[in-house]
Parts: sequence; C-alpha cells; structure tokens
Amino acid sequence: MGVTQGTNAGAQRVLVRRALPTEPAVRASKSLFLAEAERQGLEAGRRMLYVGEEPAPDHVAACLRVPPGTGVIARRKLLTASGVPVRVATSFFRADLFAGTRIAEPGFVRPSLQSALVALGHEFGHAEETLVARPPTAFERETLELSEGEWVVQVLRTGYSTDDVPVHTLETICAATRHVFTVTQVTGHDEF
Repeated sequence: MGVTQGTNAGAQRVLVRRALPTEPAVRASKSLFLAEAERQGLEAGRRMLYVGEEPAPDHVAACLRVPPGTGVIARRKLLTASGVPVRVATSFFRADLFAGTRIAEPGFVRPSLQSALVALGHEFGHAEETLVARPPTAFERETLELSEGEWVVQVLRTGYSTDDVPVHTLETICAATRHVFTVTQVTGHDEF
C-alpha cells in the first residue's frame, strides 16, 4: 500500500513500493507504474517528456550492445503519485531495430509497449536488472523536485529476446526518499 506521511514542513511525502523483480502480470500491463500505483491505492499520473533519437550514454550503450554515443530512440516520461513527482522513466531502443516503427512515434504506445514489441516480432527471453544509489543530475533534481542532499535510485533493466538481442533498456530514476524496494526471492530456490 502506498503511504503518505507528513513532514516537518507540513507537506505530504509519498512512498511508492517498487517490486524487484517486476511481477510478469504488472510488466505486461498498459503501464508498469500505473499498475503498481493502482494496486497501492495511489493516484498515478504520467506525462511524456521526450520521444526522439539521442546519443546513448555509456551505461545504456553497454546494455544495448552499441558503441557509446550511438543514436538510440529514447522515450522519457515523468511519473507522479498523488501529484508528487516520484520517477523519471526512459525506455531506450536501438535505432537500427526500431526507427520508423511506432516505438519511435511521439505519445504513449497503445495498447502497450509490450504488445508493440511482440507485434514487431520480438519474443521475450530474459532480463537483467540492477540498482544503483547515487546523487541526482541537475535535470533529475529539478524534474523530481528534490531537496538538496536527496539521492536517487537508478533501476536499469534490459530485456533480451529469445535470440539474446537487447530489445529494450528501461532506466528508471526514482526519488530515493519516495520509494521502498521490495525484493522477492524465486520460490523453491532459496534457503533459510
């Protein structure tokens, strides 16, 4: 359940839960964030900030297996919970695979990004996900309305096709003080 708590200044603080790994039913929904927030009783919002080609940052280039600086398609949006900015989520796609498709078009992909990838012939094989806590960039601090000294958690997830082709890298920048990360172990493969 999403939690809203008062702070010293009397403002509301939103706490969003983010499950890792992401449950398949949530990942396959219209929007990962909208599905998560709805399950937590939060009023979710999203706004597209940018869709277009941009140079791949080093960490994204490594995930997509392209040289750093290679043009990739970026789809960047701001996610809010109860009116509070909590995440900046950017989907990155190789331009050699997705230029000229609806993945590269402005606006949200309907009915979902997942269905568009499948319609383009990409069958999911596996994913790798990492978390890094770090200070925010100037853009992240301003967009997420972070106070001085607040950090972000970068969740980087790359989905690969059954042919081991990196199809989708999702970089989610989460306001650290507005998130709780729940990590679930694989059933039947752990010990006390």
